Amino acid sequence: MPGGAAPLAATSDVNRIEAPVTWKAYLICAFASFGGIFFGYDSGYINGVTGSAVFIRLIEGPDATQLSGPHNSLIVSILSAGTFFGALIAGDCAEIFGRRFTIVGGCVIYIIGVILQVASNGLGLIVAGRLIAGLGVGFESAIVILYMSEICPKKVRGALVAGYQFCITLGLLIASCVDYGTQNRTDTGSYRIPIGIQFAWGLILGGGLMFLPDSPRYFVKRGRIEKARNALVRLRGQPPESEYIEAELAEIIANEEYERSLIPSSGWVSGWANCFKGSLWKQDTNVRKTILGTSLQMMQQWTGVNFIFYYSTPFLKSTGAISNSFLISLIFTLVNVCSTPISFYTVEKFGRRPLLVYGALGMLICQFLVAIIGVAVGFNHTHLDAAGNSIANNISAVNAQIAFIAIFIFFFASTWGPGAWIIAVITPYMVNPDKGNLRSSVFFIWGGLCTCAFVYAYFLVPETKGLSLEQVDKMMEECTPRTSSKWRPHETYASQAGKSEGGKLHSQLIADVERKGSVF
Repeated sequence: MPGGAAPLAATSDVNRIEAPVTWKAYLICAFASFGGIFFGYDSGYINGVTGSAVFIRLIEGPDATQLSGPHNSLIVSILSAGTFFGALIAGDCAEIFGRRFTIVGGCVIYIIGVILQVASNGLGLIVAGRLIAGLGVGFESAIVILYMSEICPKKVRGALVAGYQFCITLGLLIASCVDYGTQNRTDTGSYRIPIGIQFAWGLILGGGLMFLPDSPRYFVKRGRIEKARNALVRLRGQPPESEYIEAELAEIIANEEYERSLIPSSGWVSGWANCFKGSLWKQDTNVRKTILGTSLQMMQQWTGVNFIFYYSTPFLKSTGAISNSFLISLIFTLVNVCSTPISFYTVEKFGRRPLLVYGALGMLICQFLVAIIGVAVGFNHTHLDAAGNSIANNISAVNAQIAFIAIFIFFFASTWGPGAWIIAVITPYMVNPDKGNLRSSVFFIWGGLCTCAFVYAYFLVPETKGLSLEQVDKMMEECTPRTSSKWRPHETYASQAGKSEGGKLHSQLIADVERKGSVF
């Protein structure tokens, strides 16, 4: 370690040294959140494309007026299938090649998928293109949050990670605007323009990341201590000999050594197996952390929000009460964008756990109200006009449903959207008239799942506000989720390792970490 580095303060004062957050650090961390734009755009543009008359005729034939349930389901959900496999592969790639290059690789895959979709002239290429683009989205969505969490200063980690969700909402908004602007085109531009714009998002993110440092934690895992130091210097805007850099690097190294002592084996199979080691009934076990991390995002997707952003255009059109379903979908997206920045403040002011608990409560109330109004007097009650079109009997009730859907989006966007990170393939089968024909009753399902999310957040989600990633591990060892908000750090992994001199780790330990990383 550099001889001019200042010694650390007493280890009992765990939060004594943390680098001040500079604008450079903000901008570097915030740029990574740009990946949310193409995730949001890719989720949002398909809503308008599947409602395009030109696209419908391309897929179903010259006389078709809507996509069949199986084709709609396949086109929308195949992206999620690609995302699933991309996310599985991305974790190992991030450990081998680094977080930054894994995201860049995902951007390249994504761009290839976009090119195939733009070139499509039928069902085959559009499905293949969305599958390949989904692989790229899986790389990006799995690793960008990891990358941001590892490079962000802990005092603003919640707000900056929430910025990723904000970029998702911006992507959805841009997609809605593009869909709205191309809805009346009578040529292939009605679907090729919304698809083709995606090319720019992958190019910007992939190109920009080439100029950013990789995660210091990745370099420590690989035994490249000086590269980890240099990355911290760039991220924190401090000189290499700064006590802030010394303190953070020491903690990262000690935590890596601690994790290696718990998981001594390496390799692909054993690495995955270690994710499920331990008991479900003990607080600090790998299996509980794995289930918490995956189920939190599963619950987020179960809230029903993707039903609104994937299927709101054809669903609202089918009610006969909405003259311009594209406009209503755009309004929903605007509510989403305007509500998300609230979480930048609340996630650090009140913490993660309260947002998830009260957000789920607000969502379940809105979903059940939409379902009850619809079944009683709203969407589910229609008559035929002179042209044979289905028209809602009670327009005021339908407007109330739309209002509560917008309020639901507000609760989601300001809580569960950024606080966590549905199932697209079955939704057309539930709501299409020739299938389940649930109409408004589908909101009973979303309301029930939001109730599950409420119970889940209350009993299982710990509070992590103001803690470093290393301190989160320690907190989970020592308390339960419902008492986690009162936990305060009292020692570091560096002090626990018992291998520090004057606040600095022994050179022998550094050499040992470098050796282990070299054979990873």
